[in-house]
Amino acid sequence: MPEADHDFAGWITPHLNRLARISRAFAAPADQHDLMQELLISVWKARPAFRGEASPATFIYRVAHNRALTWKRRDTLMGLRFFNARHELADVAADTCREFDQQRLDRLYTAIRQLAPVDRSLMLLSLDGVAYADMSALHGLSENTIGVRLSRARARLVAIVGEMSDGF
Repeated sequence: MPEADHDFAGWITPHLNRLARISRAFAAPADQHDLMQELLISVWKARPAFRGEASPATFIYRVAHNRALTWKRRDTLMGLRFFNARHELADVAADTCREFDQQRLDRLYTAIRQLAPVDRSLMLLSLDGVAYADMSALHGLSENTIGVRLSRARARLVAIVGEMSDGF
């Protein structure tokens, strides 16, 4: 492995779970792998611009969230995505030990995907424990605005998950 690749792998590895959560929140199950690849490519391309003025986590969040906000599904792969989604659902159903928790988690991410893109991003950052000041730097919003948007997003999530539970 070339040294630059090794350096990148070591640099990005602590943040892979966060990138996976971003992918899960911004893409339907069948598209999450594609978005994850897009996020990794975007971070790889942006790495030379990292000046160390912010933490690597903040830099990676900014790049990944910006890419996730602009990511669009490719309509030509819709049939394949439907096929993959059916198989993913079958895999989840087969795992009876984790089925209940997986369903709850799937409902949560389904609800998160219904939020506005910026609110979705803020919610993920909040779930990762990112401080309002860092969120403010990432999105160019005041800390007060961050707090208000998160409060409203949480209320919206509760309502969405409640509506989903009523349907079961």
